[in-house]
This record gives sequence, structure tokens and C-alpha cells, in this order.
Amino acid sequence: MTAQVARAVAARGPYPLAMRVRDELSELFADSEFAEAFGVRGRPGWSPGQLALVTVLQFAENLTDRAAAHRVRYGMDLKYALGLELDDPGFDASVLSEFRARLVEHGMEEKVLDLLLTALKDRGLVKAGGSSAPTPPACWRRYAT
Repeated sequence: MTAQVARAVAARGPYPLAMRVRDELSELFADSEFAEAFGVRGRPGWSPGQLALVTVLQFAENLTDRAAAHRVRYGMDLKYALGLELDDPGFDASVLSEFRARLVEHGMEEKVLDLLLTALKDRGLVKAGGSSAPTPPACWRRYAT
């Protein structure tokens, strides 16, 4: 239902980035890529793959954690990109800082960027090159503490 409604709404204007990402790259971040930092014990939480996608879109749109959580709660394009139902209540903004903190704690702060770049290269959307790998935004370490 979410996909049907989101596509109908998006047909009336510019196609949103979040929806383009889902359409072009499908499931960009598999949860298994983050298994080292996110175990299977404890109460179920948000999918690390979904949180990685939110983090990338958050960075692309220059959103605060609160604004990104708000977009997940109310933005149909984000619900579409994340594969959520229309009535999904989203998450608290603190979940994003906790996610980044876990990545940093496990030395995985470059993982999201590496996976994104690999997917883009595989689809010919960026060319390989440069002498060093890009690094994640410095704010990840600042906000992870």
C-alpha cells in the first residue's frame, strides 16, 4: 500500500531522492553487514540496514536527528524507501545517535559509506578513482559520544 500511495503522490512532482534510492539500489544495506555491532540478543530494535539508509538520507538532506526521525514518521517517501507501512510510527531521534555510536564503538563508521560506494560503482553511477577512500562525516564521531 505504501509503495502504491507514494508513487501516486510522487507522480505529481519531482521524484524524491529517498524513492529514487530505493528504486535504483533496492535493499542497499543488509542487516548482516552490521551483525558485529548489532547482536541478536535483547529486545528487537530497528533494522541496522534501515538506520544506515536513514543516516545516508539524513546526511544528503542535511537534517538533524530530530528532523530525520520526523521525516521517517511523516514522510511517505521515507516510508517507501524503508519498506514501512503507512501507519508505522517511526522511532525516537535518539535511535540515530545510538546507531552511530555503535558503529564507532565497533570501528564500523566507514562501513555505511563503503557499502554505498560499492553499490553506486556496481551500477555505474560513480567511477572508481582517487588515491584514498573517503571518510564518513566528522560529525559521526562528535555525535556518537
